[in-house]
Amino acid sequence: QVNSKQGGSPCKEKRVVLLSPVGKIEISGCETGLHEIKLPKMSVLPSGAESSVACEVCEGAEEMPEPLQQCTAWLRAYFCEPAAMATLPVPAFHHPLLQRDSFTRQVLWTLLNDVKFGEAVSYKQLADLAGNSRAARAVGGAMRSNPIPIIIPCHRVIRSSGDTGSYGGGHLLKEWLLSHEKLQKEKLAR
Repeated sequence: QVNSKQGGSPCKEKRVVLLSPVGKIEISGCETGLHEIKLPKMSVLPSGAESSVACEVCEGAEEMPEPLQQCTAWLRAYFCEPAAMATLPVPAFHHPLLQRDSFTRQVLWTLLNDVKFGEAVSYKQLADLAGNSRAARAVGGAMRSNPIPIIIPCHRVIRSSGDTGSYGGGHLLKEWLLSHEKLQKEKLAR
């Protein structure tokens, strides 16, 4: 239950499930903004044919508050037509972690704003971008606590060695997202 800032009354949380090329993605939020995106755990990577599966809301489409509509539109573009992402607004966030001032919040906002589709940064590079070059471990902690994966692209943060590192949605999903972005970016460049 997420409390709204004014008066501390709980907001009316809504849930939608988006059927995506990587499985069912659960999205929760309210009129104020997104609370959380829960990724499916993948045990098998989708092959080329499966990855062209359409993005459809399969549960909870009835009364979607605007941030959830924006989120599903954004994710649909992310998976199915990345060129359209530039014209879509990033939905508002309404998660306590993204409200209070902290290094974690700073890192997540920096990642959202500075690391573009198809790019990757190391934990150390992200620490530099967020203003504390010695905080690579803290960046790892911020990635683990990211409530809005994919939109806040923690999958784009890799180890300095080039190894992908760990990911909340699992190693396979991280690799799939990185290769999806690389392929789509190449298509857009043509």
